[in-house]
This record gives sequence, structure tokens and C-alpha cells, in this order.
Amino acid sequence: MCGIIGHIKKEGIVNQETFHKMVKSLEHRGPDGEGVFVSTDGKRALGHRRLSFLDLSNSGKQPMSNSEATTWVSFNGEIYNYLELKEELKGEYQFVTESDTEVILAAYQKWGVDFVTRLNGMFAIALLDENVNKLYLIRDRFGIKPLYYGVKENEVVFASELKAVLASKSFPRDLNKSAVADYFVYRYIPSPKTIWEGISKVPPANYITIDLKDLSHKVVCYWELSASNTKVELDVLVKETENILKKSVDQHERADVPIGSFLSGGYDSSALALWMNEGGKQPTTFSIGFQNWEKSEHYYAKTVADYLGLKNKAVVATADSLKLLKRMPEVYDEPIADISIVPTFMVSALARKEVKAVFSGEGADEIFGGYTWQHDFFNRTYNKSWLQKVKNIFKSNNLVDFYAQSMAMGWFDSEELKQLLHPNLHASIPKDVHWFYRSNFRKDLSPFKAIQHMDLKCFMGELVLTKIDRASMANSLEVRVPFLDHRLFEKIFSVEETNYIDQNQTKKVLFEMLKRKLPKEILERKKQGFVGPDSYYMNIDFYRKELGNCNLVRSNIVQKEYIDKLLKESYNWKLWKILIFEKWFTHWLVNIEN
Repeated sequence: MCGIIGHIKKEGIVNQETFHKMVKSLEHRGPDGEGVFVSTDGKRALGHRRLSFLDLSNSGKQPMSNSEATTWVSFNGEIYNYLELKEELKGEYQFVTESDTEVILAAYQKWGVDFVTRLNGMFAIALLDENVNKLYLIRDRFGIKPLYYGVKENEVVFASELKAVLASKSFPRDLNKSAVADYFVYRYIPSPKTIWEGISKVPPANYITIDLKDLSHKVVCYWELSASNTKVELDVLVKETENILKKSVDQHERADVPIGSFLSGGYDSSALALWMNEGGKQPTTFSIGFQNWEKSEHYYAKTVADYLGLKNKAVVATADSLKLLKRMPEVYDEPIADISIVPTFMVSALARKEVKAVFSGEGADEIFGGYTWQHDFFNRTYNKSWLQKVKNIFKSNNLVDFYAQSMAMGWFDSEELKQLLHPNLHASIPKDVHWFYRSNFRKDLSPFKAIQHMDLKCFMGELVLTKIDRASMANSLEVRVPFLDHRLFEKIFSVEETNYIDQNQTKKVLFEMLKRKLPKEILERKKQGFVGPDSYYMNIDFYRKELGNCNLVRSNIVQKEYIDKLLKESYNWKLWKILIFEKWFTHWLVNIEN
């Protein structure tokens, strides 16, 4: 895994000293090497930090160019079908490396920017074509790998993380005030916004085309998940799905270094460990637990590891682990209030002591229907009893409202935001605070698939995958997610949801694959999610201490009276959101200014 950086000017030249600082700021994403390309006129600079997995020699170094040195690429990620593409392209391109990066150059030469539709992988790609004077910034279908950019009158800056864009000194640290309101609604800053004015995210499944003559640019969506409602027998669906997944696992295992696996003892991570083990890889597994909690995942993970004969290493979070919150603003760059940001960082640090890459089970809940809100909605909407049918007639099933309530973890609507935020920010509160959910709600889908699609684009694409990428890459660890194969999502979305959702069995299709291959204790385990005990997060004395001298209050961002009101309660997730923002604000706008 890697970090990519770029600075392009229409007039003048790129400051090389500053550019090298930008590259240096992403050293954690690629400690194995550094590369820089600067055009002969000094107007264009591409940078790269390398975490090497394929072709460990210098021939795999980036930025990489074609033989004419007219097309340059800086690439973060893995192209899992690179061998298949290379076989298809070898008659038309003279390959000189064993890397997947060179396959990107060959594919672009053959198919133009449409080559992206042929890629199976996780990627953020910057491709500079000096023949047509264009820059392409490309992000994978699911948003596994990040990509930020800013376009001004005279320049373009892009990078894998916001800290590198800020290091260019081209964009001031001006808060995007509407993004502040968004954060408290969503727990993250939704694409294409960032927390900073003038800097944007490339949305998942999109690429940006920038004309370098005038810096005009357009955003193009290259993939949208299609759906149909074919009925299929369960055994047929299980067999077809398992074939896709095992092929994905096989492709994800391509590397010139060993790969481990996160293991929680749930279906998703257990399936990956099982399939790796069946393929003869015998991965070391890594788990996170919580002190003095009978539901701690590391107990279940050990059960699976022992059953499969795998080595398992675990780290256990304690109350003292929350001291790591001070590091999170530097790790994440933007405020993100997922409750597992610290545990994910801890288990990533543990894994990096042993391996450079691990498998993780993200995507399985989204596609197989593993989330509690998915089951709640399914049970309420698809219940065949006459009483439920009558209730459904008289009760509005507003999907966006239902989804917003499910996601909130501390509900903020426009009126609640006005109580929280200083009056200076009230004008920046969006008229529709759930605009992002609404923009990803597809009326053409069945109600259940519409929920799944919002999970894909919102919860997973913006919160979960951001958490995984930053926590792992801060530790120079690559996380590979075999369930996030677009072929799997297209297969499941092609069948009627009643074929893969069951009121009585979580993730029915995945269960069918595993029911004879894992311990009964794991198969019958109730769905839990990546959480910890409430006592870990809801110590009011902890919040009182942390928010007692609040920079957000002193800087007229939030109102003290609102915090004081929350501190009188015994349990409220809004405190977690405020604390995360306070830590971020203090790091990026108070401490740095001082």
C-alpha cells in the first residue's frame, strides 16, 4: 500500500522543497521507498511513498511512466486481476516489471480512461497524460482507498490524505462550516466535502478529469450497482457466491510477502481465515478485545483460530486505551466518530509487528444482510402476517428517515444542531440535514436493496472504510477486503432479496457456506458488530474532565450550555461526537496555530 501526492501549476513552478515535505508527510503509508517525478518545465510534480508487495525490486518504483515518458502514474492500492489483464495486454505492450502498476499504464494505453471499468481491486490512481494534457484522479468502486484534491485558479493539489494537501500551503485552514454540521449528523464528513473549504474528496466509483490547459475539471461516475429480482434456489446461489468469494480470496492473496488476517470470531473474518487456511496459507490472525467484558471478541477469535490450527495474537483495550484519542486527529485528518477508531488502530499496530498486510471482512454485512437495522427493516416490511400488512398500510415507511435514525448514534436534526452550534454557524446548517442519505437513496431499488445501497455508499463507503484505511496505514499496514469484489455485489443484487435474507438466520448465504466448517459456538453466536462495552465509552466523569475546558466553546463553535446539559445525563452518544471533534479541533486549529 502506498501514498500518492501531486502538485500541478498552470503558471510558475512547483516549489520542490515544499513538495518534498508533502511527500514526507505520507511516509507512514509507504516506508519502503520514495519516488518523485518533476516535469522539465517544473510545473508538474508527482510523488509516491511505497509499501511494496509485488516486484519488490526498484523496477516497481513509482511514479512510473510508459516507455516514451509521456504518461505517468502514481498509484495507491492493489489490482487483484493484474495477471489476467497482463495476459490480455502482453501482445500490445512490452512489460519490463512484474508490478500491477505497469498493467495500469498498459491498460490506459489500450483502452483510455475507460480501463478503470476493467480493474478489480482497491485503488486511488493519479494518471498524467502529457500527450493530451490531462490529469485523471481515479478512485475504486467502493472507496477503499482515499483520494483528496483541491483546484484553484492556478494550481491543482492532490494526495492520499488531507495532511499532504495542507502541506502544500496552497489551501488555508478554513473550516467548511456546513461540513461541521454534517459531521454531527453523520459521524463523518460525507463526500465530496471535506472539513476544509476548497478541498474535496473524489467520491467512490468516480474519476476526475482535469484539463491542464485551463484547469477545468469534471466528475465522472464509472460504476453504479445494477439490480434485478431473479428468483434462484438457495443451493445454487450459495454455490455461485462461494465460487466468486474463493476466487476473490485467491486473487487477494497475490503478494511477494506473507499476509495475515484480522479475526473477530464472527462469520466474515472466520470465513476468510478458513478459506486462506484451506488454500494452504495458514495466516497468523490478529484480534482486539476489551478488558472485563464477557462478550469480548478475542475469546471467540481464539476459538476459531484453535479450531483451524492457526496462530492468534490479541491485544486487549482498557480504560487507559482511550488516551490514544489524542493521536486520532493526526491519524484520521478529519473528525470521524466511529466508536472503534481506537481499537482498530490498536489491532493494526499489533498486526504490523508480524506482517505488512491482513485480510478483513468489510463488505459482508452490507451485501449479505448482517446489520441489525437491515433485519429490523426486513422483519417489519416483509412480514407476511395479516396484522403486519395492515400496519404497513397505515404506517409510512420513509426509508431515508428510518435509515437516518438507525445511523445516528446521537440524533441531530436542524433544531438540535441550533442548540449545539454557536449562532455564528446556524446559517451553514443544511436545510435538509439528511441530504447525503437522500442523494444515495435509489427509488428504482426494492426497499431492502435501497437500504443496502445506502449502507454501501454511506455507512461503509464513508465511515467504515475511512476508519480501516487510516488506522491501518498509520501503522504502515495494508488491509485487503475480499468481500468487496464488485462481482459479488452484482451477483447478490441480481436476485430477489428473499433469496438471501432470512428472519431467523443472519447472513443466510454465508452461513450455508460455513455451517459444516466452523465450531457450533461460532455458528450460533449472536451478531454483535465491532463494539465494546458501554462502560468503555460512557464514563460521564471522563467526558466532564475532557470537555471541561473546551476549545470548541472558547472558539465559538459549540455552546457550553448544551454540553453542560448532556453531562447531566448518564448515557448519551452525542458526547462522543463532541469529544472527537474537540480533539480534532484542538490538534488542527489550536495547537498548530500556537
